[in-house]
Amino acid sequence: MRTNICKTISDIKSFKTKLLHWSNQFREIVYLDSNSETNNQKYSQYDLVLAIDAFTSIKTDYTNSFQSLHQYQSQTKDWLFGYLSYDLKNDLEELNSNNFDGLDFPDVFFFQPKKVFLLRGNLLEIQYLKMCDDEIENDFAEILNYKVQKKINSNSIKIEQRISKANYLKKTTQMLNHIHRGDIYEANFCMEFFAENVAINPTFIFEKLNEISFAPNSVYFKNQTHFLLCASPERYLKKQDNQIISQPIKGTAIRFEDLKLDEESKFELSNNQKERSENIMIVDLVRNDLSKTAIKGSVKVEELCKIYTFKQVHQMISTVVSQTDITTAPLEILQTTFPMGSMTGAPKIAAMKIIENLEETKRGLYSGAVGYFDPNSNFDFNVVIRSILYNSDNQYLSFSVGSAITSNATPEKEYEECLIKAKAMFQVLS
Repeated sequence: MRTNICKTISDIKSFKTKLLHWSNQFREIVYLDSNSETNNQKYSQYDLVLAIDAFTSIKTDYTNSFQSLHQYQSQTKDWLFGYLSYDLKNDLEELNSNNFDGLDFPDVFFFQPKKVFLLRGNLLEIQYLKMCDDEIENDFAEILNYKVQKKINSNSIKIEQRISKANYLKKTTQMLNHIHRGDIYEANFCMEFFAENVAINPTFIFEKLNEISFAPNSVYFKNQTHFLLCASPERYLKKQDNQIISQPIKGTAIRFEDLKLDEESKFELSNNQKERSENIMIVDLVRNDLSKTAIKGSVKVEELCKIYTFKQVHQMISTVVSQTDITTAPLEILQTTFPMGSMTGAPKIAAMKIIENLEETKRGLYSGAVGYFDPNSNFDFNVVIRSILYNSDNQYLSFSVGSAITSNATPEKEYEECLIKAKAMFQVLS
């Protein structure tokens, strides 16, 4: 079905840049960068993956979305790249999404690429469908000789806040009232920053965001006029043979240039009881979700509340693993764990209902997942956070940030945490 060839890459950094810019001639792009030169991630299989140019695709709203995607994936049995939006929750439970949506992305989009590039170290594997494998050598030569011309945005971007600080504090207090009443234990509450009538160069913005973040689950996504520029540190779910890995993040601390202050920030995060309790609650939720498709007794917490350091922030990450029967369908594993607990709360359904009532923007792709299925029905998906979403057709730009609200949360401090998470997006758009 595919022709596979391998090439040795001498200058990896330059090649990655050329590959990204060269790919922009295509309508559909998923460019996944693990930034492995700065991230020692145990479960990262590739340093870089690029999929371009749809041969077949699926685009749908949330209605019967998992069933439709299951049919597409099981029949195609090839590489598929795309995303699951947060609003697929409405396909799984009696839920709805009635908040404002300025982006107008489909709820689900996946495509079977004609051309796939897989980079591990300095070894590049190129996989083209047979129908276009005569283009491999010419494309590779084009990439090596590609002249990158960066275009800087000349127009200023006026970023507005959907929920004012005063309103945020009020809504967070309402969330706390739900917690104190016993409706929920924890919920992730998010707010949107946006810009209207704005023209940007998405590739250039992504490069800036990636350079200041070096996140292990970064994505440049393009579907014609829809763009995602993502610097996510979080893995949602990975399937490798019959092993399932989830790595929820709960707990964020700011980085400092001063080494002493930076170590103090890291130490304080590690010993912060509020952050640890948030993380442990979500670990329990993930364990419960994974148990629905796990072989009995196989769900394990491999790491609990481990501190990982990234370029912008320190993060508290746990790793939960399980084993599934080899006959379990990939979409069943995704369906029984979606949306991810780190972006919802506990209990999950009650938290999602309260989130919908208090937030003012439809989440869409934000807090959804981007990733791929491989021809052997393995998959790897991130959590879409620390991301800029852009619709070039209506020139609407959006990024959202959130934090977990628990019983001992302080609205003012939660607001400050949101601004820490928004810092990178403001920086690359300024």
